[in-house]
Amino acid sequence: MSPLGTTRLSVFIATSIDGYIATADGSLAWLQEAASSQEDYGYRSFLNSVDGLAMGPGTYDHIAHLDPMPFGARPVFVFTHHRPRPREGVTFWQVSPPVALERWNRMGLGRVYVDGGALISDFLGQGLIDDLVLTKVPVLLGDGLPLFHPIPLSTRLRLEAVKTWPSGFVNLTYSRVKKGG
Repeated sequence: MSPLGTTRLSVFIATSIDGYIATADGSLAWLQEAASSQEDYGYRSFLNSVDGLAMGPGTYDHIAHLDPMPFGARPVFVFTHHRPRPREGVTFWQVSPPVALERWNRMGLGRVYVDGGALISDFLGQGLIDDLVLTKVPVLLGDGLPLFHPIPLSTRLRLEAVKTWPSGFVNLTYSRVKKGG
């Protein structure tokens, strides 16, 4: 559990310089082509710091074929209105972000990784994301699936760290500025 007894919600996601996480048809090939096999961009360390993962159906579709899943014993929560085939370690939910956070608190999960553009925006729209690592990839896609979707509130962020990689990738680490902070 986090110090305040609440689950910390974190984002770690790659985006093109112009703000897209996938091409218009959902492909991530551009990201794989730009990435260096010699760099993990801090992902392994980040993944080791989380107790569970939350993702939308599009993100899950990209990894559903993997066996085993690349997250070890960490539980995966997929937010979807469809019921994919049951899978051990994967829970398919149709709950709001506040209800999910309440459940994770009761489960004792200290940190949950929230992944997928629409889902990230859903949690941001409720003021629930605590920190974000945005990895900027030196590619302009020109069009595609955006990282951020419209949300009903403004969120102030504090830049905590900048890490550059030889391949030109840049990790920008932000924390949410709490009210009065």
